[in-house]
Amino acid sequence: MRLFTGACLLGLASLSGITMAAEAQNTFQLKPVIELQDPPSDRFPGDPAEHKAVYMWNKADPAYQHSILNSIQAMIKRYGDNVDIAVVAIGPGLHALAKEPKREIEELTYARIESFAKDYNVRWVACGNTMNTIHWSHSDMRPFAEYAEVGAAALMELQEEGYKLLVW
Repeated sequence: MRLFTGACLLGLASLSGITMAAEAQNTFQLKPVIELQDPPSDRFPGDPAEHKAVYMWNKADPAYQHSILNSIQAMIKRYGDNVDIAVVAIGPGLHALAKEPKREIEELTYARIESFAKDYNVRWVACGNTMNTIHWSHSDMRPFAEYAEVGAAALMELQEEGYKLLVW
C-alpha cells in the first residue's frame, strides 16, 4: 500500500509541475516595443489625424479581405479618431465597392466595408481603369465609394500626402 501511495504522490507532484508550467505559459506577455509607445500629443479631438494609412485591396479572396478588414479594425481601436484610413480597390478587389458585384462578396465583408465607411470615415477609392474595363460607371458603385482615374496613381498620391502604404 505504501508503494502505491508513494507512486500516486509522485504522479501528483509531476502533474502539479506540469500545471505550474502551463500556468506560467498562460501568464506570458510580450514585451512592448519602447519606440512604439504613444508620445504625449497636443492634438485636440477633431484636429487632423496624426496617423494616415492606405491599404491596397486588390484580391477577391475572402481570407485576404478579412485580414485587411481586421487590420483596419485594429487601427481604429488603437488610434480612434487619430487615424485617417483609405483603401484603394483595384482589379478583382473592386467588386466589393459595387452595388451589384460580379464576383461573390461575403455578406459580412460587404457590411463591414459599409460600416467602416459610414461609422469611421474610412475612404474607399475605386480604380477608374478597372471600372472602365468592366464597363461600370459611378452609378454602379456604392454611394460612399470615391474613384480615381488610376488606382495605382491614387496609392502613390496618397503616399505623397503622408499616408503609409500597407499591403498584404
